[in-house]
Amino acid sequence: MSKIFEPLTLRGVTLRNRYALSPMCQYTAKDGYVSDYHTIHYGRFALGGFGLLMVEATAVSPEGRISHGDLGLWDDAHIPGLARITAFARAYGATPGIQIGHAGPKASIQRAFEGNGPLNEVDAARGEHVWPVVSPSARPVTDGWLVPTALDANGIAKVRADFVASARRALQAGFDVLELHYAHGFLLNAFLSPLTNDRSDEYGGSFENRIRLPLQIAREVREVWPQDKPLFVRLSAVDGSGSGWSIADSVAFAEALKVVGVDVIDCSSGGFGVYEYPNGYGFQVPFAAQIRREANICTMAVGIIVDPWQAESVIASGQADLVALGHAALRDPHFPLHAQQTLGAVSPDAAYANWNVQAGWWLGQRASKLVQLGPWAPMEDAAANGHKD
Repeated sequence: MSKIFEPLTLRGVTLRNRYALSPMCQYTAKDGYVSDYHTIHYGRFALGGFGLLMVEATAVSPEGRISHGDLGLWDDAHIPGLARITAFARAYGATPGIQIGHAGPKASIQRAFEGNGPLNEVDAARGEHVWPVVSPSARPVTDGWLVPTALDANGIAKVRADFVASARRALQAGFDVLELHYAHGFLLNAFLSPLTNDRSDEYGGSFENRIRLPLQIAREVREVWPQDKPLFVRLSAVDGSGSGWSIADSVAFAEALKVVGVDVIDCSSGGFGVYEYPNGYGFQVPFAAQIRREANICTMAVGIIVDPWQAESVIASGQADLVALGHAALRDPHFPLHAQQTLGAVSPDAAYANWNVQAGWWLGQRASKLVQLGPWAPMEDAAANGHKD
């Protein structure tokens, strides 16, 4: 009777269950290209039973990368590597998705595990140099970070065109789900937030003006993204500071996104200002629930979801339509398959029926043997074999 293992149909795409791999930057690309690492990294989650496999934030332009290690979709040459990932995912039952974005004021920084701050002389010594960054306003993220150039009309037109071109390439690479990155302090989040957007033109000031560019991009991408494939938006439901973008803003924006053809809001939070909201287990689930309820749109919940029962309750209680796992997935790439067993969503005699056959056959044989042997008693076994401490 598990709800999280019920299929979900979005437009013409059916996910085998409600578990999604959250997009997590791996910072392991070179010049935007997929490496063997990416193929294996994403492949393990397809084997692990995830319904939706979302590839990490992928830059729509070289200057839109967070770091030198970001994946890219600004060149047709990036398509074949990504196509390997989509083909493998589909072959093992997962639906391939990809998140595209522009880092804006948070571009041109170190990989997270190499400092996660501005590039310095150590980075330059290994050939990783700074590039100019852009934002809605000429305001750095914080002291010591690069001062961005405020985008002019030509710059805004280029960003719009880059998103559309990357969406076309994502389609060629075989993705069934596309997600636009409007969260975490990156470019389009910076347009939305009153903490960072102090423009006086049609892209700044009022709520309607601040959502204008992100809404234009969603509309233009929807025009080129097939009507039978769903479009997601990852949104920071609130800024860190309570004086910034609010959950009420997110509800209103989600309603506008729904009108232009967005199907799911992927509900994250933070990006600007010190985080002032609760941040314990499942801390972002209430945002997903409120947006789902008040904007009448599907949502994806994420944020310290660590247990199969916890994930099940999010879906069963109607708080969200999908649960995305990040850190929990890295810890256990087979989280959904293990969750089936934990929740009793498969019978004991078919516990490994949904695993890929190359592993499931062996594990089924092992399970049968363990039933015959009974519980493992290490001290008794050691004594029986003449071993002493």
